[in-house]
Amino acid sequence: MFDDSLIQQLAAELNQSEKSGVQIEHFSKRFPGMTIDDGYRINRAWMALKLAEGHTVMGHKIGLTSRAMQQASQIDEPDYGTLLEHMRYTCTPGQVLDIPVKNFIAPRVEVELAFVLKHELRGPNVTVAQVLAATDYVTPAIEIIDSRIEQFDRQTKVMRKVFDTISDNAANAGIVLGGAHVDPNTTNLPWCGAVLRQNGVVEETGLAAGVQGDPAIGVAWLANKLAPWGEHLQAGEVVLAGSFTRPVGAKAGDLFEADYGPLGCLQFRFV
Repeated sequence: MFDDSLIQQLAAELNQSEKSGVQIEHFSKRFPGMTIDDGYRINRAWMALKLAEGHTVMGHKIGLTSRAMQQASQIDEPDYGTLLEHMRYTCTPGQVLDIPVKNFIAPRVEVELAFVLKHELRGPNVTVAQVLAATDYVTPAIEIIDSRIEQFDRQTKVMRKVFDTISDNAANAGIVLGGAHVDPNTTNLPWCGAVLRQNGVVEETGLAAGVQGDPAIGVAWLANKLAPWGEHLQAGEVVLAGSFTRPVGAKAGDLFEADYGPLGCLQFRFV
């Protein structure tokens, strides 16, 4: 287990990388004994730096929710990170939202559903039924993921490990909202789907069932995972339940359209 001074050092490196736009090398390469717990401790230290700068928590994200991604990362459960208020972008129906590409290093786009809570969820024994009862509404969401820690090692080209991703706030960098608000108790969430177009070309399609069978399962999982840290999901928070499409790389000039059918359409451009 890393000592506190190393945790603070690595958190500061992540903070500087985000500000400078210069990626850093894998922590897991520099410190081969790194653990998942070390990753979460680094992430919490980094988020503490962000809060000290005046940012506020708006919610949480769940990642690595598909079985294929878990196998690729050699883990048997998802991971999670923190959403801060400056990460939020809101689409207006019928209009294209401009998102500054300078806010990111290597942005990629994922299609998800977001749960907005009206009551707190406090683990360790939260159930899916409790998640549905505590949810104000579910809405379409795009997660913009990024890599402060380089995705592939600059020398070996080896992909970063899950410890690195967890440290890097589970790769989170932004969230796009602006679709319909639906009742999770009367909506068949696993059958909510979307078509993601990039510059007019269909790049991805998917159903929310790809997120552990039901995206509400992940929200219950997260509430229970936070409990040993003395943390819980709070009323008013947004929880990104996990992507049901692969990440699609984005660059300046790219126009995206995420069509969720009856739940609305999110249109945005990186500028």
